[in-house]
Amino acid sequence: MTQLDLNFVRSQFPAFDSPVLSSHAFFENAGGSYPCRAVVDRLHRFYLDRKVQPYGPYPGAQAGGAEMDEARARLAALMGVADAQVSFGPSTSANTYVLAQAVRVWLRGQNAAIVVTNQDHEANSGVWRRLADEGIEVREWQIDPVTGSLDPAGLAALLADGKVRLVAFPHCSNVVAAINDVAEISAMAKAAGARVVVDGVSYAPHGFPDFPTLGCDVYLFSAYKTYGPHQGVMVISQEFGAELPAQGHWFNAGSLYKRFTPAGPDHAQIAACAGMADYVDALHAHHFAAEPDARQRNRAVHDLMRAQEVAVVAPLLDYLAARNDLRLLGPRRAEDRAPTVAVALDRAAEPVSEALGREGIACWAGDFYAVRPLEAMGIDLSNGVLRMSATHYTSEKDVSQLIAALDRVL
Repeated sequence: MTQLDLNFVRSQFPAFDSPVLSSHAFFENAGGSYPCRAVVDRLHRFYLDRKVQPYGPYPGAQAGGAEMDEARARLAALMGVADAQVSFGPSTSANTYVLAQAVRVWLRGQNAAIVVTNQDHEANSGVWRRLADEGIEVREWQIDPVTGSLDPAGLAALLADGKVRLVAFPHCSNVVAAINDVAEISAMAKAAGARVVVDGVSYAPHGFPDFPTLGCDVYLFSAYKTYGPHQGVMVISQEFGAELPAQGHWFNAGSLYKRFTPAGPDHAQIAACAGMADYVDALHAHHFAAEPDARQRNRAVHDLMRAQEVAVVAPLLDYLAARNDLRLLGPRRAEDRAPTVAVALDRAAEPVSEALGREGIACWAGDFYAVRPLEAMGIDLSNGVLRMSATHYTSEKDVSQLIAALDRVL
């Protein structure tokens, strides 16, 4: 099996040459990854000579509009969808909020129910729960309080009466990190007549989604956690997108990617998102033979990223599982989880993250807007959790440095 060339990977990220950022081993990737060089270069170029209203009849405007279109088209091709299925917004929280407003109208007056989980980041929980104000029944698919996992049997019971019209759940939690089987869950929900919304924010950094194989209706993730600028990306099925009431300007309702964009988009950051596709293509070209199909390139790079992450985070999981002064949240095996590792300590977590900062480790502590899963697992919110999150550019040396620092601090 092809192994990731870590030297090549890290050469694609200016942060590793930064005198400020390179001073610490970076384990705050779940809060926001480093941007790749292609994104930085595209953003810089846009602000230099394309920062005008795009699509106008003059060179700068034409170039800016073309780059925005390129970003949508190339990300769509990677994820196996039509260009119009990809919408950009200021954040995933904002995109989910807009989507929920459309669902609010879609379900108004119906004897309908929706399913949410208590494994989610609040962005993919709170907006759906507030639909109860419209008389929509909200059902909670609850995690196991010990493991933090979601059992599909629990969802089956919630779907049994046929009232559920929408199921919202995470591809993986930002603190539990267990990878949910999106295809299996989507198939269950669809068989019961429900639409499916997946929060992919905590999974997409470990490989962009192959949308058709997942079987969901909506997949949301954040570009700033997938090596890009601060934008939210939403992929929506054409059928569900047309069924929901438009939330943008009425005269744009005929355009799927504008239907759920009520505010003016950030032109420069959308254009810079093409750099994320540049990066995937560069990784593929460096590691594999030429492949003309973008979707196949994305799938190969996804697997390459995941294999590296599983290998690099395993020693950290072994180390943490052997300690008796902390509780490791989520699966014990690296293969079963994203490399986002949260632990509940025998003390407040934030001072520990500060001490690690003095030891050359960049990570953080708190609730990470995952209050519901932490409460469900009996975590003391006043202590919070220490979270150490890796990605495919994390090195074996970084992990060794983290383990040594944890030994000193704990």
